[in-house]
Amino acid sequence: MNPLEIREQFPILHQEINGHPLVYLDNAATSQKPLAVIDAVKRYYEWDNSNVHRGVHTLGSRATDAYEGAREKVQKFINAKRSQEIIFTRGTTTALNLVASSYGHANVKEGDEIVITPMEHHSNLIPWQQLAKATGATLKYIPLQEDGNIDLADVEKTITDKTKMVSVVYVSNVLGVVNPVKAIAEIAHRHGAVMVVDGAQSTPHMKVDVQDLDCDFYALSGHKMCGPTGIGALYGKKALLDAMEPVEFGGEMIDDVGLYESTWKELPWKFEGGTPIIAGAVGLGAAIDFLSNIGMDAIERHESLLANYAMDRMREIDGISIYGPAKRDVGLITFNMDEVHPHDVATVLDASGIAIRAGHHCCQPLMRWLKVGSTARASFYLYNTEEDVDRLISALIQTKEYFGDAT
Repeated sequence: MNPLEIREQFPILHQEINGHPLVYLDNAATSQKPLAVIDAVKRYYEWDNSNVHRGVHTLGSRATDAYEGAREKVQKFINAKRSQEIIFTRGTTTALNLVASSYGHANVKEGDEIVITPMEHHSNLIPWQQLAKATGATLKYIPLQEDGNIDLADVEKTITDKTKMVSVVYVSNVLGVVNPVKAIAEIAHRHGAVMVVDGAQSTPHMKVDVQDLDCDFYALSGHKMCGPTGIGALYGKKALLDAMEPVEFGGEMIDDVGLYESTWKELPWKFEGGTPIIAGAVGLGAAIDFLSNIGMDAIERHESLLANYAMDRMREIDGISIYGPAKRDVGLITFNMDEVHPHDVATVLDASGIAIRAGHHCCQPLMRWLKVGSTARASFYLYNTEEDVDRLISALIQTKEYFGDAT
C-alpha cells in the first residue's frame, strides 16, 4: 500500500492548521473519511433517501437494499456466520450497553461474577459496574503485567465457575496492547461464561474473524474505520441473540401489536427499533469496501512499522515516558513529557498543525494504574507517513526546548 496515494482520497487532510500542513495523529479517537464514503452518503441522500422495510415504492426498495447490503458487508468483514447476527447500533458504546442491559440482566444474578480488566475504556467498564450493582454480582479484574499485557495464568485464576460474563478490549486505546481474546474466550467457555469483546480499536486496524475468536459478542464503531459517526454494530451468536429481549421498543422492531401484548420481529430487526441509521450504514458499507480493497493485513503492517519507527525516534528524546509494551503491533503510542502537562504538549503541537490526543482517554482506572493523571497519545492510520512521524518528533523537541527555556 502507498499511504501517499491513499491520503489523496481524504479531502480533510489537504488543509493547513495554524499555517502548517495538517498532520492528523488522533485516529484512535476517530478516523478521517475518504471520498468514497462521503460520496456514498451524499448519493444516498440525493437519490435513495427513504425509510427502510416499509414502503413498496422504488426509493424504499433501494434504501432497504443499501441498508441490508451494508449489514452483509459487516458480516463478511468480521466473518460472522450469518447476517442476522449483525445488529446495527450507534457504535461500540451502545452495543456493549445492549449486551449488559439485555443478556446481562437476564442471566446474571447475586453471587455471580463479571470479569473485565483495568485497561477497559469506560464504555466497557461502566455498563458492567451498573450490572453488578443492579444484580448483586461481583465485578472482578484480571491483573495487568508491568508492561500492561495480560498473563493467561492470571486469567485462569480470575475466571471461576461463578463467572457468567467476561468482557475484554481486543486492543487497548492507551497501551496499544493486543489482548489474547481467543485464549481468554476458551477459558471463559470452559467455565460456562460468555465472552464479550470490545472491538472499537481492533476492527479498523487488523483482520477480525469472530468465528475464529469464538467470542459470543463483538462490538465495533464505524467512525474509527473511515465510516460516519453514529453507526456501529454488535455481533452476537444467533442462539444468544434469539434468546435475548430487546431494550428499545416501538416501530420497526415489532411483529404484531395488540392493546395489551406485542410480539417482536425476528433477528436482527427486533433490536433495531425506530427509523434506523440508514445513511450511516450506507457509509459504513462504503468504508468496509474501501478498507477491504486496500487489505487489512497491509494496513496492520503499515501501522506497526510506523508506530515502531515513532517509538524509536521518541526514545532519542530525553524525558519522554512511553507506556505499554516495548514493541507495537498497532499504530498507537501513549506518552508523557517530564514536567510538561499533556494538554500543554497537545496545544504546542497543534500550533505546528499536528493533532494528537491528551487526557485520560476514557480510561481513568488505567491512568491510576499508570500513576498519572493523563497522557498524550499519537495514533496512526493508513494515510500517515514517516514524514508525519518526523514532524511529530521535531515538534516534540521544540516543545521540550520551549518549556525548558520557560523554566
